[in-house]
Amino acid sequence: MNDTTLQTRAREIVVDEVFPHAPETIWRTLTSGALMARWLGMVPTDFEPVPGSRFTYQTTPAGEWDGTIQCEVLEAIPNQRFVYSWKGGHAGNAGYGSLLDTIVTFTLEEAEGGTRLRLVHSGFVLPRNDTAYERMSGGWLKVVPRIGAVTGEEEQ
Repeated sequence: MNDTTLQTRAREIVVDEVFPHAPETIWRTLTSGALMARWLGMVPTDFEPVPGSRFTYQTTPAGEWDGTIQCEVLEAIPNQRFVYSWKGGHAGNAGYGSLLDTIVTFTLEEAEGGTRLRLVHSGFVLPRNDTAYERMSGGWLKVVPRIGAVTGEEEQ
């Protein structure tokens, strides 16, 4: 093992947001395939918020990767915690479309005036996932606030 091997490291993206909605309402927005498509901007295929169920998202292909993101629901505790794997890319790609094996965790807790939602997208292996980490860091910062907007529209 050399110094370069030792420099590989894992990173995570964390976004905290408080929404003026009850945890049950945020939960519904997080775990409805139709609503996920609205706030995330990608339609989940075969989605069910049940541990063990598998679903996919489709994004822009790159190199040897067809753009399919493979997911599996790992945990679904209503109104509290929703966890799924997020895998994609191809070992033959560098940069965008490199092999990615990560976990997305949403934690909900009551907060004054609503619900605190904490997103942790973990498992980015750097430097291999530098491009995904940078793009998704900015992406989650834009997407998480949309959860509140979609929830608000559904309440009207």
